[in-house]
Amino acid sequence: MAATEQSPGADEPEARWLSSGELDSWLSVVRLMTRLPWAIEGQLQRDSDLSMVEYMTMAMLGEAPDWTMRMSTLAEEASVSLSRLSHMVKRLEARGYVRREPDPADGRFTNAILLPAGRQKMEESAPAHVAFVRHAVIDNLSPERLRRLGQDAERILQRIDSPAR
Repeated sequence: MAATEQSPGADEPEARWLSSGELDSWLSVVRLMTRLPWAIEGQLQRDSDLSMVEYMTMAMLGEAPDWTMRMSTLAEEASVSLSRLSHMVKRLEARGYVRREPDPADGRFTNAILLPAGRQKMEESAPAHVAFVRHAVIDNLSPERLRRLGQDAERILQRIDSPAR
């Protein structure tokens, strides 16, 4: 991503290289995308003995009706493959936090259910996690900048998730 342009081939569009300011901003975003998940992962491991994806999965189940969600939906919402989610939920089952069972509405699907021990683990884990998120992100931005950051993140996610890439 140099600041100069190259001559495109006959059927290649001309590359739009990043300006110096764009490159600086992009590298800041890349550092944030790399370091924030590591920092969150470290906080959750240290304070709760949970990975970020375990915490996110249990939090999503905690918000779901009857603390239950189809595994396929949960994988999509957690942005992980169904295979990775299945292995992770198996570990949570071994710890007594989650149970899997066939979906009574359609036995072709499997539901994940947050158990009372999992709900208790979330209640114990949430205060330290929220304090960390507040310290690292929320309290570091004005309400308006935080709102704009959320909107910008949604705009980028929509572009990534749109079928026309």
